[in-house]
Amino acid sequence: MGDLPSILELLDLEYIEEDIYRSRVTHPEPRRLFGGQVAAQALYAAGKTVPAGREPHSLHGYFLRSGEAHRSTLFRVDRDRDGGAFSARRVVAIQNGEVIFNMATSFARPRTAGEPLPDRDATPAAAFPAVAGLPVQKYPRHPSFEFRHDPSSPGRLPERFWVRCLERLPSAEEDPLLHTAVLAYISDISTGLIALEPPGYTASSSIDHAVWFHRPARMDGWIRQEMRPETAAGGRGWYTGACFHADGARVASIAQEALFRKVR
Repeated sequence: MGDLPSILELLDLEYIEEDIYRSRVTHPEPRRLFGGQVAAQALYAAGKTVPAGREPHSLHGYFLRSGEAHRSTLFRVDRDRDGGAFSARRVVAIQNGEVIFNMATSFARPRTAGEPLPDRDATPAAAFPAVAGLPVQKYPRHPSFEFRHDPSSPGRLPERFWVRCLERLPSAEEDPLLHTAVLAYISDISTGLIALEPPGYTASSSIDHAVWFHRPARMDGWIRQEMRPETAAGGRGWYTGACFHADGARVASIAQEALFRKVR
């Protein structure tokens, strides 16, 4: 898919030594590192250190410095705890000896089949236009994905869209960590702050990002993502979002805070 690395290449991390990994591929030209990429890689590195069978259920990350896409990134994992049901990890992403991103993430063992636990949403998924009727959108920066924008969100960046991974992925049952990392990547695409932009300003760099993974993701099928502006104050904006499978099941919930910057 051109000169840019695929999502599978981005997640093919090099093992350096215990709990230390490094990205193998870089962008051919200097540019800012996409935040979703470093979050996905950090989650994937953390997942390599947990007991077999435990899957991510949340991540909370802070973007501390702008990363450079033409440089490799080092990921250091701290094993905070492995309990009977949960594993807690912290990850720092490093370039040029400086931390560009840190993340706390937690993994859980699957619940035993047949346990009387709830599996439902309080609010049904909102109506969404059928993917088949929407035009194909591709972004050169994200060659592994195909997008279909909801025409009801005609802003500079879409708040509602369909997305699917075009790469051949192993099944979600074979490699749930990979599918969840791919979901972490797309969770940082676009923004929910367009409606809150004041005149002369634009939603800019992400400050912090959180994702809760509710149900297993299947990223080689269509996922619909929608974002909603919540509040803006102090030069920052906060929005929430959600990802759904085509059948309406909520896969993940998102919250992010970003800066407003003057338009140059």
